Amino acid sequence: MSPPASGRLADAYDLVIFDLDGVIYLSDSAVAGAVDAVKRLHDEGRAVAYATNNASRRATAVADLLTGLGVPAAADEVLTSAAAAARRLADRLEPGARVLVVGAEALRQEVAERGLTPVTSADDKPVAVVQGYGREVGWVILAEAALAVRAGALWIATNTDRTLPSPRGPLPGNGSLVAVLRTALDREPDEVIGKPEPVLFEEAVKKDSARRPVVVGDRLDTDIEGAVRAGMDSLLVLTGVSQPRDLVAAPEHQRPTYVAKDLAGLFDDVETLAVTGEGTGWRVTDGRLEGHGDPIAALRTIAAAAWSGTDVTHLEGAGDEAASALRTLGLGSVSRS
Repeated sequence: MSPPASGRLADAYDLVIFDLDGVIYLSDSAVAGAVDAVKRLHDEGRAVAYATNNASRRATAVADLLTGLGVPAAADEVLTSAAAAARRLADRLEPGARVLVVGAEALRQEVAERGLTPVTSADDKPVAVVQGYGREVGWVILAEAALAVRAGALWIATNTDRTLPSPRGPLPGNGSLVAVLRTALDREPDEVIGKPEPVLFEEAVKKDSARRPVVVGDRLDTDIEGAVRAGMDSLLVLTGVSQPRDLVAAPEHQRPTYVAKDLAGLFDDVETLAVTGEGTGWRVTDGRLEGHGDPIAALRTIAAAAWSGTDVTHLEGAGDEAASALRTLGLGSVSRS
């Protein structure tokens, strides 16, 4: 999808699909500025959706959490990897089939509501294992899952996010728990449902009959890669997991259309936000960052240069302002992948 040439980002799209953890909230606390930004979209009558890989809450609980934070949200605006995984299982299995659930109560409820039978032991002879994030997941249930998969059960993971953002820093996510079984079984899950797979984004577009959606996320390896796979434009906000160094080193399939410090960027001009290296007030020349202005604008220039093949491994600032921008961004010795 070709980005528009000018105008506010929010005006250029008919659906804004938000990730949640690291974009709208961290744990149960709102990200600075997020509530005001989403409320502004609602006040302007813009269509929004929320697509989360976190399988520990159902859509109603997510909507309640958002509403409690001051974000007007309805359950039908929320798409979770737990619900999508349960739907996929129901499509593939016979009614009443036994499914060993590794994860939170929300995932067990989703499985049950699809007419399947949640179990907790390999001795129940489950035909499938579904694995999602849950704070109480431990060795006992992982051992049962390993036994069930070895016995031939289908293995579906809601997502493989290695970490979850939190106010204290990144914490182990479902991908870290999936890695336990991957190591024990020496194999990959049969299917992964959540981002970067495009399933949640495609469901959001279908529900709203959107023709020009944009994805907003904080992770290059899930939100942004998922948008690329789905053929959608994307905005990376630097309020969660992925940081400036990650952006500069991003492989082609994880590169966002736009970059902003936070959700206030939704109301900035697309020319300002686009990762093109043009019109930012900055330039990269002979291993030096030159110019002046917003450090995030400098980041877009540096990323555009790196993506075009320029060596930005040891950038130096040409002047105090450029040096300060590099320090703010945590750059100056950047490795590329």
